[in-house]
Amino acid sequence: MSMAAEWHLALVGSPNCGKTALFNRLTGSRQKVANYAGVTVERKEGRFQLPNGRAVRLLDLPGAYSFAATSPDEQVTFDVCRGQFPGEKKPDLLVCVADATNLRLHLRFILEVRNLGQPMLLALNMVDAAKRRGIAVDAAVLARELGIPVVETVAIRRGGADALQAALTAFEGSPTPPPKADDLHAETRRVMGLAVREPERSTSFEERADRILLNPWLGLPILAGVLFLMFQAVFAWAGPMQDALAGGTAAAGHWLAQTLPAGALQSLITDGIFAGLGTVLEFLPQILLLFLFILLLEESGYLPRAAFLLDRLMAGAGLTGRSFIPLLSSFACAIPGIMATRSIQNPRDRLVTIMIAPLMTCSARLPVYTLLIGAFIPRQEYAGGWLNLQGLVLFGLYVTAVVSAMVVSFIMKRWHKKAGEQTLLLELPAYRWPNPLDVAIGLWERAMVFLRRVTTIILALTVLLWFLASFPAPPEGATGPAIDYSFAGRIGHALQWFFAPIGFNWQICIALIPGLAAREVAVSALATVYAVAAASDEQAISQLTGMVAGQWSIATGLSLLVWYIYAPMCLSTIAVIRRETGGWKHPLWATVYLFALAYFASFLTYQVASALLT
Repeated sequence: MSMAAEWHLALVGSPNCGKTALFNRLTGSRQKVANYAGVTVERKEGRFQLPNGRAVRLLDLPGAYSFAATSPDEQVTFDVCRGQFPGEKKPDLLVCVADATNLRLHLRFILEVRNLGQPMLLALNMVDAAKRRGIAVDAAVLARELGIPVVETVAIRRGGADALQAALTAFEGSPTPPPKADDLHAETRRVMGLAVREPERSTSFEERADRILLNPWLGLPILAGVLFLMFQAVFAWAGPMQDALAGGTAAAGHWLAQTLPAGALQSLITDGIFAGLGTVLEFLPQILLLFLFILLLEESGYLPRAAFLLDRLMAGAGLTGRSFIPLLSSFACAIPGIMATRSIQNPRDRLVTIMIAPLMTCSARLPVYTLLIGAFIPRQEYAGGWLNLQGLVLFGLYVTAVVSAMVVSFIMKRWHKKAGEQTLLLELPAYRWPNPLDVAIGLWERAMVFLRRVTTIILALTVLLWFLASFPAPPEGATGPAIDYSFAGRIGHALQWFFAPIGFNWQICIALIPGLAAREVAVSALATVYAVAAASDEQAISQLTGMVAGQWSIATGLSLLVWYIYAPMCLSTIAVIRRETGGWKHPLWATVYLFALAYFASFLTYQVASALLT
């Protein structure tokens, strides 16, 4: 092999084997995430350099339990490994990753990979956890029986991939593939019997922890407490970071306002870009806190256990606990949540989960919730400041969304009575401390996704909205606010008759339109509209909150809060539903039922609140 040629490697393995942690350990920040051409399966690629200076291009393939593909993820992995995926080069070497604590489950898939007859190396991961459990894996015997090199790794530790890098450096070409195993189950038992010695009776930490966390009486209250803490933290703990961002944004906007000459350019930058993007950027700490909790739950091994706990509860809504992880992911963003439904094998369960995923309160709604809660809900603290009323209201909004999703799922179940029920079969991975490197990389990726949205979609919509709100200029002798004569004002007034029964004014009507592209744009749209209408130089979110509180009724604020529980999804989510379901029928139906729910719920809220508060 030429040392000058870039070596193309692919990581392959079953879910929960530590494959992504090993990928992060090898590549660090030198990685990029995209989708495979023509499918919604995520593609992660990174680069690193071996000790001998050789450049390596590393592909992290989707997790798979078998090459008898039952999901798009497994099909993509199979096709890439064989070099039959369009536009993807066949790997020079397959690095198969296996969990040493659960080798029996992973070994069958290792044998399937070996049967491809391609150059291959086995990374035996989590060997430290296996030793703590009393599991002894003889790597030399395993290598002899499999006929491939075997390397021990601990991906979560610094230096845990050094042995793998050394083995890759010493790798000298394509070994002769061993004979194919016809009976994979029998071969798995044979190799396990020779290479692995397990303790007769295990009293592992996992078993002791599961007696508590999976207890029918204790597990659900603990899970509810974890989720409650997560939503409290999102609202209460992000304050200092938000204040810092708000101060920086306000200072930058004020400096530009003083530096630029008065005119259209100054208005665009201060009233348009800073009034719009600045307010959205201030919610980045809350969004990252939500992602942080989800990453910690996933990395620790608790998420599959939460799915197991909720299986019986979700069965009443016509789903299994396997739907829990896609739905929880949808709290961050519905798009990865919908994509995660590919792990649900039952077609009806998968479709229903896709249809209710947009009801989960995605992070894009947090800016709207935060604005409205700050404007209309007093900040009353309880339990020495650990709880506050605003956080309780936010938690209530999330609970309402979840309950609504379960009701919708139950109704859909009644329409599909002929579909067979599916029993939950789920691997429970070992508990582990979240790896700081993996969490940091995950947060960095989420932050970059958010910032790309801010600097592309949201920036474009903000500039467009500024233009609509600024032109045409008021005629001579006009007495009303300038925005009343603009394109935006005309659009808002035209729509107001339809939304008047739910308490929306024409400014809210304007904000709903760009909110279809990205929900968080609604806040920047309101900031742009009110900044122009008030001709104000202040860009802080506190000014917008004060304007909303002073100019809207409480009934209107509550109505808009409820609207965003059910609000039709963004255009990107609609596109993903179309790709995942193979047509326009289901995304159009989802849009219609979400709009109907939003309008009906807001109508009830506004009318009841108006009656009670008058």
